Amino acid sequence: MEEQLSFDLPVRTALGREDFFLSPANALAVTALDGDWPDGKLALIGPAGSGKTHLAHVWAADSGAVIVPASGLAERDLPALAEGPVAVEDVPRIAGHRDDETALFHLHNMLAANGNRLLISGRTVPRRWALVLPDLQSRCEGATVASLDPPDDALLAAVLQKLFRDRQIMPKGAVIPYLVRHMERTFEAAARIVARMDQIALDKARGVTVKLASEVLAEEANGAA
Repeated sequence: MEEQLSFDLPVRTALGREDFFLSPANALAVTALDGDWPDGKLALIGPAGSGKTHLAHVWAADSGAVIVPASGLAERDLPALAEGPVAVEDVPRIAGHRDDETALFHLHNMLAANGNRLLISGRTVPRRWALVLPDLQSRCEGATVASLDPPDDALLAAVLQKLFRDRQIMPKGAVIPYLVRHMERTFEAAARIVARMDQIALDKARGVTVKLASEVLAEEANGAA
């Protein structure tokens, strides 16, 4: 079959509270996010694709917070940011970047002085973030930690369903159960697999079926070998 011309349609990521699937793997983190934060700061940690950004958007929608990446923080208007709650994503990315680390240190202190909350995120616990400013490292370590755990079956199935839905894809009924049984049990793998299935389905004008899923999983296995 000839390959058809495919178009890169925008992926519309749903980030509302109603789109977040609650399971034992994330229930404690959600409870912590909705609760009181000692010293007004919370570190949200978990593997890539585990829902940190989604939960940050849920919190921001509820609290009126601004979400900013840690990278480039030195170029922001810190006093303006500190006028309300702030979520700073991917803090470990700025380890060793003194300007951004200094900016986060000052933002932390401004928020504390204004009585506003700070949400910070990363893949591991703050003590492993290797920030070069000791005062900033100690402040991050002083945050309450809310951890998103690896997915159970129900959460992995919900994540796959959401990833397909974000791409306007309706997979055949057996596809998601098949993937849950056979795929690598990480959120990164889920995102990669769905993206690859979408690409092949568009390029080859194929349906999103168990056969396609098995082919993509075989690709994944061969790539990891």
